[in-house]
Parts: sequence; C-alpha cells; structure tokens
Amino acid sequence: MEGPHSSPPRLFDLVREAIRIRHYSLRTEDAYVDWARRFILFHGKRHPRDLGAPEVQAFLSHLAVDRRVAASTQNQAKAALIFLYKEVLAVDLPWLADVVHAKRQPRLPVVLTPAEVRVLLDQMEGVMGLVARLLYGTGMRLMEGLRLRVKDLDFVGRELVVREGKGGKDRVTVLPASLVAPLRAHLEQVRTLHASDLAEGFGEVLLPDALASKYPAAARQWGWQWVFPSALRSADPRTGAIRRHHLHAESVQKAVRLAARAGELAKPVTPHVLRHSFATHLLAAGHDIRTVQELLGHADVETTMIYTHVLNRGGRGVASPLDGL
Repeated sequence: MEGPHSSPPRLFDLVREAIRIRHYSLRTEDAYVDWARRFILFHGKRHPRDLGAPEVQAFLSHLAVDRRVAASTQNQAKAALIFLYKEVLAVDLPWLADVVHAKRQPRLPVVLTPAEVRVLLDQMEGVMGLVARLLYGTGMRLMEGLRLRVKDLDFVGRELVVREGKGGKDRVTVLPASLVAPLRAHLEQVRTLHASDLAEGFGEVLLPDALASKYPAAARQWGWQWVFPSALRSADPRTGAIRRHHLHAESVQKAVRLAARAGELAKPVTPHVLRHSFATHLLAAGHDIRTVQELLGHADVETTMIYTHVLNRGGRGVASPLDGL
C-alpha cells in the first residue's frame, strides 16, 4: 500500500484535476486514472517521467498479447497515457508516434429480428422495460437514454433531443407514439418523487458544466430532472453533494441480459444491440440511409453503412448454388 507522501497519489490527483478542468465525464476520469495506475504498477511503481516509448509499447503489448484485450480497450489505454504525458506531465511526445495504434477489425453488429425484439421486450416490465423500449424506439445509446432530461421530451412533436451525445453533439430523434402514454405516466411518478425530495430539502440535480453557477435555481427545476432517476439519493463522488442521480447503466445491462435469457434468445444481447436493431429495421423498412445516419448521430455515413451489410441475405444477397439443385 502506498504511503501518504508517495508520488502516485499526488499524480492521480493531478490527473483528476486536469480531467475536471476539461469537463470530461466521471467515467472517463475513472478510466484514465485506472490506466495510469496500471501503467505505473506494470513498471514496478516507477514514475512516468522516468519512462518512455519502450515502456509504453511494452505495456500496450502486454494488454494485447497477455491480457488479450480488445483493440478499443488498448486504444483507450493509449489515449489515457497520451493525456497523462501531454496534459498532466507536460512532456513532449514525439516518441509516441512510434507507438502502434491498435487496428480494430470490422465486425458486423449483433442485430435482433423484429420477432426477437418482441420476445425480449415481453420479458421486461416496469422502468427497465420502459428504458429498453425507448432505446429500441429511438436508437439512443444507453447513456444517452439514461441522461435524458424531462425538458428534452417533446410529446406533441413526438421527438426528443439527445444532448451531448458521442462527440459532444446534440441531435433530434423520433419519439415512438406507443411510448407517449407510458412515458407520461412514468413522469407523473417521477414528479411526485421530485416533489418529495424538494419537501425534504433535496431535489437538486447535476447540471452540465458551469450551468449550476450561472443559473443556481435550475438544479431544482422540474425540466432539468432526469427522466429515469435512481430510486435512492447518493453522494456526488466529486463534490459530496447529496443528489438523486439517474439509473445506473449496469442495472439496465443486467435487466436486458436476464430478459434475453428468459426469452431463450441465442444471440448475445446488450442494450446497444437495441440501437443496432433500430437502425437495421429502419433501413429494412426503406428509410433513407442519410436519415438513419442523422437519427443515430453518426458523423460519417460510412459508419451507418455497416447496417446495409447486415440486411444482405445469403452472403451479400447471392443465392447459393446448392439451393438451385
């Protein structure tokens, strides 16, 4: 265990401070600190200032060869180390150009058929069922759905605004007509919960960036509340303020896994599979790929094109000669 005056704890504090100045998410903060810790431990607790390209390459190779992590995981580790050296230690990084960036092999996404989606959703009820239906019905990523605020739902226009999606961009997507009534009923319960919090001296919600200092009263206003708040209040890990956060991602992931198991679905199902299914089913229904691209929030249509490959039947639509015998 590291002593109170050892360098790693101070270094980790500097990493957290640099991340918070740049308004990165708590998930990114925890991930980057964890990768810095692993890097230091891997090299016998030597300070990163005493390490360079060979040590970074050795660590990334260890992840790929010994730990067999995915390319995306290896690249996240590299991004964390780049941040550590460039933003925290202010070390020149010309040698990082020699560190190989892991190449992600293109893989077709897992997509459920409409019948499989029905089976999955039939196994889910209550708030978790509503979250799953909203993810499939809108194409949102899991965290986009969980970070949804009351003010961003438009029941009349049947659309919703996704704030600060991947890449920090806002976008508009469709709100399914079949979810209008269930969402209204759900929000009535959430409003009652919020009123109870206010009566007990709580009711503030986490606001983005510096909005809390600019509009102090906004944190208690109904429109800024989470659509899917947690059942319990908890302490903010950064400030210690007692608030009601949104549902935890792992709770939804577990609910989806259990529903897939109960429905005896053979495919590996996660909440993100619902997003893949949303895109594929829209294309199958004849919707323009550019429209689907906008709904998903993809910066490049090439990313959306992956779903056209899923739509092909029998190896890019070619009939097997066996079927002609």
